[in-house]
Amino acid sequence: MLSEIQFPRKIKSFIRRQGRLTAGQQLALDNQWHVYGLDPNIDYDFAEVFGRNAPRCIEIGFGNGESLAKMAAANPEIDYIGIEVHRPGVGHLLMLLAEKNLTNVRIYCHDAIEILEKRVPDDSLSGVHLFFPDPWPKKKHHKRRIVQPGFTELLSRKLKTGGYFHAASDWQHYAEQMLAVLSEQKRLANASPGAAYCPRPDYRPLTKFEQRGIKLGHGVWDLIFRKL
Repeated sequence: MLSEIQFPRKIKSFIRRQGRLTAGQQLALDNQWHVYGLDPNIDYDFAEVFGRNAPRCIEIGFGNGESLAKMAAANPEIDYIGIEVHRPGVGHLLMLLAEKNLTNVRIYCHDAIEILEKRVPDDSLSGVHLFFPDPWPKKKHHKRRIVQPGFTELLSRKLKTGGYFHAASDWQHYAEQMLAVLSEQKRLANASPGAAYCPRPDYRPLTKFEQRGIKLGHGVWDLIFRKL
């Protein structure tokens, strides 16, 4: 009931801007989806999907998948579930996974909120990543921002005790809003000693877009909250 109130289905935190698939992306979708893809209508035992019991992290909105592929390659002991609605990004990540022969990633091409609500068991996640979500900068669109009270309630249910939520944004206003909303969730505690932002952890790769922004003097704000 809470999720229905906080996330009415007519309001989404994304728009399906599909763009054009490259030949390589389409080929990867055709040939690799059966290896890495997950059906949003099926309840999976993720230990069976990955063939092991391991820490499990979800990345919401992985874009073109570059960061997720790098994290998965650098941390083979962790299993990752990426969720993205844009098929070109999914196709690009499939290309990377096949090239690197990575076995610790699976993908949903679907609404992340619905996947968390319906397909992810409570108290099961070691981490949730939300890197550079759509900031919806216009005030009238702020209701579309994914980090809202209902979302933090959902996080607090799905994370294990000690599990973490890590968000990063290059929009200061959105970062400030996320900090305020997350700080109100009693079951999440800010990992920053100053109860503000955290330095970028080594496990979060710098994107090319982020590197360009840093060179231009743009700020990036990382927030890490852990479940109590």
